[in-house]
Amino acid sequence: MTMQLKVPSIACSGCADTITKAIKNLESEADVQVDVEQKIVTVEAKASEESIKEVITASGHTVE
Repeated sequence: MTMQLKVPSIACSGCADTITKAIKNLESEADVQVDVEQKIVTVEAKASEESIKEVITASGHTVE
């Protein structure tokens, strides 16, 4: 399942790395793309959208 999430707290590539690592810890096979300028995280994963949002939030970011 592919999902696009708006993460307004993304400020730099370091934020993108943090979010990517958090999602990969949840599901190592997940395909994660972070657009820093648009503040969009695109995730292709088997995990639920809710669990993806939870790990992004747990890593210190906000999801709209």
